[in-house]
Amino acid sequence: MPDKVFVTVSGVDKVGIVAKISAVMAQYEVNIEDIKQTLMQGHFVMFMLCDISKSDYSFKEIKEALVSAGAELGMEIWVQKKEIFDCMHQI
Repeated sequence: MPDKVFVTVSGVDKVGIVAKISAVMAQYEVNIEDIKQTLMQGHFVMFMLCDISKSDYSFKEIKEALVSAGAELGMEIWVQKKEIFDCMHQI
């Protein structure tokens, strides 16, 4: 699963977060396989498992585009390869 990534979005809730982030993913040919989001006392948090295997863009290009979109929204975005995430969380 080297082409799977986790994307985490966090910040103050506002209109258009999901639309903006999913539009960037569509532009960069990233498939959202699973998505969870919640709102905790006005704080928006979203986790996505995505597949970048069909994208013509590199992991770095996708990450930079998502982080840039997050900055435009005033949100923090973390993009991490699933294989690294899994290694970090093994006991």
